[in-house]
Amino acid sequence: MDLYQYEKQLWNNGIDYVAGMDEVGRGPLIGPVVTACVILPKDFVLEGLTDSKKLSEKKREEFYDYIVEHALSIGIGMMDEKVIDEVNIYEATKLAMYQAVANSKIKPQHILIDAMKLEKLEMPSTSIIKGDAKSISIAAASVIAKVTRDRMMMELDKNYPMYGFKSHKGYPTKKHIEAIEKYGLIDGYRKTFKPISEMIKK
Repeated sequence: MDLYQYEKQLWNNGIDYVAGMDEVGRGPLIGPVVTACVILPKDFVLEGLTDSKKLSEKKREEFYDYIVEHALSIGIGMMDEKVIDEVNIYEATKLAMYQAVANSKIKPQHILIDAMKLEKLEMPSTSIIKGDAKSISIAAASVIAKVTRDRMMMELDKNYPMYGFKSHKGYPTKKHIEAIEKYGLIDGYRKTFKPISEMIKK
């Protein structure tokens, strides 16, 4: 598959600043949802770049550094657990995506988005199902968002090692839920997410 197919089509139509956008962190019980909006140069090449979930942690870190060094622009967006609990995770993800676009130092002329549809963008966009495996720009955004959020979980792990954030990154694994039951809730947990909401009710 040509990972540049969507970008090339837009570039050939005179659209120079094509951004890829993706999110990470819709499923975890703790922490923000993180989005990235990445504009790559037309001569960008990174062998092996694909959906960040398919890459090893070491590879993601390497790719993150390479993308940061070579991208024309990177915008990050985040919505914390308070916003997620207030508006729901889907709406919070959208808000984080709008924020990522606003934080891009170069204004995209067209945005390729992984699966989500954003109705309030100033510029045209294309929603691509499994976009992180079909577009080089979305794949790059996927890596930036994932490494950004994972690093936050590693920091949390330093302060609360008993929760095991280093291994599960906040996702609802059996060990994670057992740790919550044993040690209780710390700041950052999403109160509307099961099983957190059920624990609060008890």
